[in-house]
Amino acid sequence: MLKRLAPRLVIAVLIFSPLARSQAVSAQSGTATDQKEDRAAPHVDGWGRLITASSKDQKTAPAPRHDISGTWEPANGFLDGLGPYGAKAMPEDGKPEHELPYTPSGLEALKRTKPTIGLRSVLPGETNDPVAYCDPQGFPREDLFQLRTTQILQTPVSVVILYEFDRIWRVIWTDGRELPKDPEPRWFGYSVGKWVDDYTLVVETLGMDERTWLDLVGRPHSDELRVEERFQRVDRDHLQWTVTIDDPKMYTKSWAALDKFPMKLQPPDFDVREMICSPSESAEYDKLIGNPASDPSSDKGRH
Repeated sequence: MLKRLAPRLVIAVLIFSPLARSQAVSAQSGTATDQKEDRAAPHVDGWGRLITASSKDQKTAPAPRHDISGTWEPANGFLDGLGPYGAKAMPEDGKPEHELPYTPSGLEALKRTKPTIGLRSVLPGETNDPVAYCDPQGFPREDLFQLRTTQILQTPVSVVILYEFDRIWRVIWTDGRELPKDPEPRWFGYSVGKWVDDYTLVVETLGMDERTWLDLVGRPHSDELRVEERFQRVDRDHLQWTVTIDDPKMYTKSWAALDKFPMKLQPPDFDVREMICSPSESAEYDKLIGNPASDPSSDKGRH
């Protein structure tokens, strides 16, 4: 147990984040959240086989029509989709250009979230992040935090997305159906997609459970949230993923959370490692790190 927890504890000490609460991959391949890891370094797949970056000079082929299937990984390194300070295109970093257009209701909802990282961070024992207790991330947070190796499958009537983090899947219906008018809330909502050209699939999602956060730093959403994703296959080996947030209760205008996030195609035999929120490991994390760090009488709690 301690061998599996060790890499998580390192990063937990640094940022006191739910990143540390996810099941670690093997120590051999490095922690899923070790930010010190060299992004350019080769890593291994789920069978321990070395995965090496493709040559920059390698020529690619044109993209196939109406096809985004395959196993995809962040093109700029397998930690590029981590999102430790919120949505990658709009991080919570104090810069004016990244200040979200909150409504008064949005600001009130924001005040109620207590993230463990960012400008409003609290100690682990004080957080109300649902993911800290192994609740599902929900959507669109699954796109905005820990976006890692992703498998996309296509059938004649749907597109299925298999996420590495928490081994979650989503179904996007492409059979022409409409979104539900009064949907029962779901962790990952209801998604329909259509091809707007030969290489771009546009997906609309609504009906997300209000208990979820948009991202790691606690951006809120309401029952009126609608999310648009654009999957544009640039060529055979590259895909761009854009996520736009539209929630008139929380934000005065829509905003891009991911902006043409680059993904690269992996070999067909690439085996995706698992990352699962384990309640027993979360309890061990709290025992060793979270609870002591949150104790105001301890040195850790005061710093």
